[in-house]
Amino acid sequence: MSLSLQTIFNIKRRYLSKGFDSALDDRPRSGKPPKIDGTARAKITALACSTAPAGHARWTLRLLADKAVELGFCESISRETVKEVLKKTSSNHTVGAPGASAR
Repeated sequence: MSLSLQTIFNIKRRYLSKGFDSALDDRPRSGKPPKIDGTARAKITALACSTAPAGHARWTLRLLADKAVELGFCESISRETVKEVLKKTSSNHTVGAPGASAR
């Protein structure tokens, strides 16, 4: 693992001004915590890989979001969040014909 000179400088400055514990631990980060955890993400991805519900040729983002809430993976989730979950897995199981190759 390598550190930049700026990181080393910042750690030294925290140590000198606030002590040893402050130099080793990061402060809490700002921003909103994620709505869904890794387990819920994995379950949504697995759901997208499963067979689509009766009456549907494939999973849609709306179907996945509704089913994730119904199955209790999360309290609420938007289609856009489902899209981001699937995007991070480097696959999109809601588009294209079944069995289509990505060549």
